[in-house]
Amino acid sequence: MSDGFAHSKSALRELAQAALDHAAARGASACEVDVSEGFGQSVSVRRQEVETIEYNRDKGLGVTVYLGQRRGHASSSDFSPAAMAATVDAALSIARFTAEDDCAGLPEARLLAKRDMDLDLFHPWDISVEGAIEIARRCEQAAFDVSPLIRNSEGASVSAQQSHFVSANSLGFMGGFATSRHYVSCSVIAGAGEDMQRDDWYASRRNAAEFPDAARIGDYAARRALSRLNGRKLKTRKCPVIFEAPLASGLIGSFVHAISGGALYRKTSFLVDSLSRRIFPDFVRISERPHIRGGFASSPFDDDGVATHDREVVEGGVLQGYFLSVYSGRKLGMPTTGNAGGSHNLLVRPGTHDLAGLLRVMGSGLLVTELLGQGVNYVTGDYSRGAAGYWVENGEIAYPVEEITIAGNLREMFAGIVDIGNDIEVRGSKQVGSILVECMTVAGN
Repeated sequence: MSDGFAHSKSALRELAQAALDHAAARGASACEVDVSEGFGQSVSVRRQEVETIEYNRDKGLGVTVYLGQRRGHASSSDFSPAAMAATVDAALSIARFTAEDDCAGLPEARLLAKRDMDLDLFHPWDISVEGAIEIARRCEQAAFDVSPLIRNSEGASVSAQQSHFVSANSLGFMGGFATSRHYVSCSVIAGAGEDMQRDDWYASRRNAAEFPDAARIGDYAARRALSRLNGRKLKTRKCPVIFEAPLASGLIGSFVHAISGGALYRKTSFLVDSLSRRIFPDFVRISERPHIRGGFASSPFDDDGVATHDREVVEGGVLQGYFLSVYSGRKLGMPTTGNAGGSHNLLVRPGTHDLAGLLRVMGSGLLVTELLGQGVNYVTGDYSRGAAGYWVENGEIAYPVEEITIAGNLREMFAGIVDIGNDIEVRGSKQVGSILVECMTVAGN
């Protein structure tokens, strides 16, 4: 088939419709179907030798059926008519033994996406294995060329991936599209003896033509590793903390988790009942933009088939809306926000400073460039993570630090944001620059 897929878009649509028809014939009151296919290749080299070559090709059929308020789900990787019928029948069997749930069911028909939308999400990368190996080698060699102190490598990798899908339900909705996502990465080790440090860097793009030169990625990974040599420990203290942009997206991710439907209706979030309340300082604005062309989280509809739309999640520091699916919205007595499956392209309004300017604003404090562990309690908001980075004095990096822990409470951290940088590194669904937090506890010696 075209574009390397084994199944055309029309074939996926026909399979989805066949599953809907079979579910209706077997007595389902409603049904929704997802059919997908993806494939790609990844190569990695280490010290210029090929370490791995991997091919992946996957496909899946997921069927959810409803018998009134009873729900059943089953899936298969077999697209044959017999397997499709067996999958639908398995979902129906599960539904018959499932307790009724007043919130189960399809969206209201008026909420479903009505039109296709070309968001420029599909740019297949027709690169040979030999070509990918050459890029990975050039990336890694650029790292070794920076300094003889780059003594070892954890490898450089190149990956090209593409997929397409169709979602449909018994209310007449059927939609889908193809996407691509590719990356180039490098991780190296600097130093010798007991003073060894590693760091990495990577770039991810939908369109491989937009990649920076692979040598730049390797070069930057090496410089980051070198800058961490001769790291020191800090005495325990309270001080301002800057989260470097790639880590700042994790802070925003914690915020999204805390205001997502599942955590809210289960009351496992420290931000329960926070709608229309101030969460951040008044200069913070977080926008959701699902229709950005080429965006990593762009989509005309969510996993329920509900049409997506632009909105302001935070305006003037005040929470304007949650992230709700049809189900979680019903559990909370609220309408869906079109976020079944997650958020869509969250843009945090940047300030006027780049990272160097943000360091000057901070004066003295900690710049965090690596986080370890998963120490976030979403019930209380308590936050504690292993960390590494740099101590900053008079607005300049003074020396690297390691083997420390940073701790605080997310509610206080969000309220204590002093500034947000404009050094945005677009890698995923959350676009945010480095974030300066007024005060956290840094535990060391």
